[in-house]
Amino acid sequence: MANKDELEISIDKEGNVTIKVVGGDGSTCVELTKELEEALGLVDKRTLTENFYEPQQGVEGEIEQQG
Repeated sequence: MANKDELEISIDKEGNVTIKVVGGDGSTCVELTKELEEALGLVDKRTLTENFYEPQQGVEGEIEQQG
């Protein structure tokens, strides 16, 4: 059975968007969020976990965009 990647998206009271990727391999999280980032605008901060650098492992990462 194939792994499913999940995007957890939250928007705070100031309109800042946080996207968290759960699942995926390597740089998959960046690829998964690319279109959303382009639609939402400038990426203020990107946080990558150690899983990002481990091939064939699950990836978790977060980005924040100022609203």
